Amino acid sequence: MRQRKSFGSDNHAGVHPAVLGAVVDANSGDALPYGADVWTEQATAGLREIFGAEDAFLVLNGSGANIFGLSLLLRRHEAVICAESAHINTDECGSSERLLGAKLLLVSAPDGKITPELIAEKLSGRGDDHRSQPGVVAITQSTEFGTCYTLAELQKIADFCHASDLRLYLDGARLANAAAGLDCSLAELAECADVLSFGGTKNGAMGAEALIVMRSGLAADAPYLRKQQTQLISKMRFVAAQFNALLHDDLWRANATHANAMARRLAEGAAAVDGVEIIHPVQANAVFARLHPRHIAALQRRWTFHVWDERQSVVRWMAAFDTTEADVDTFLASIRETAGTQS
Repeated sequence: MRQRKSFGSDNHAGVHPAVLGAVVDANSGDALPYGADVWTEQATAGLREIFGAEDAFLVLNGSGANIFGLSLLLRRHEAVICAESAHINTDECGSSERLLGAKLLLVSAPDGKITPELIAEKLSGRGDDHRSQPGVVAITQSTEFGTCYTLAELQKIADFCHASDLRLYLDGARLANAAAGLDCSLAELAECADVLSFGGTKNGAMGAEALIVMRSGLAADAPYLRKQQTQLISKMRFVAAQFNALLHDDLWRANATHANAMARRLAEGAAAVDGVEIIHPVQANAVFARLHPRHIAALQRRWTFHVWDERQSVVRWMAAFDTTEADVDTFLASIRETAGTQS
């Protein structure tokens, strides 16, 4: 019997059958370790091509990719400008500060998106040797609130960063969902960045992330920093095989397109329920809603999802590549029932 679908995170989903099959296929015979295998050669070549990148490096997880990417861009006295909601600030146990020694300069961005104007506010301490010097801007696409930077917004940020001697890092844990939502290519999204990550784990992989280096000259130190930061995988063929499956026939896009569509279906249905307020545009695979606390408690007795802001009674519902219309409709029925009986 199929278990009730979780709307807690796209991390809760299983592995796409094509990805799982690719891992099984890669499990035949021996192969050289640490990326000296044909699977890794194929995967990194494919990633370089689809992004128009200088180079690509496979890693194990999103937090590792973020630390690895920032380490390529930061000097030892420099700070990172990012949104307060950024994953590197809220969900990585202070790893940027602890492992890189980099101060985070936080800006308030209610929709998760920062702007050149917000970045400029953090540049006043430049030249003061008592203060960490802003060196990198970090943005997330899609954001932690499920919103997406448009290509024009990305270009404005990139232009400002280049004019201000700032490097730009893009956390792309859900980059596939952004590309699907904006109906654009990965290369178009990556064009603004010096370095970015590309997430597979939230989009049908078992555990696979990639760091994409766009700016010429940055890749030379990457092999050493990846090893130093414990992200060089011995049996890398199994990570590479996952990306090969995701890149084949643009499975990454199909998965993300489906997840986004299920999120829209959920948002449209929930918005019609009295007592439910959708508080952010649904531009990827996340739905943020405000419900009465009683409704939240009642729903959580039957369903798994995340209470994003308990004080504001805001929840996050996530759709994944394997979320079905029936999953969404059953959840919506529970939302309608709960709101109707407890209002």
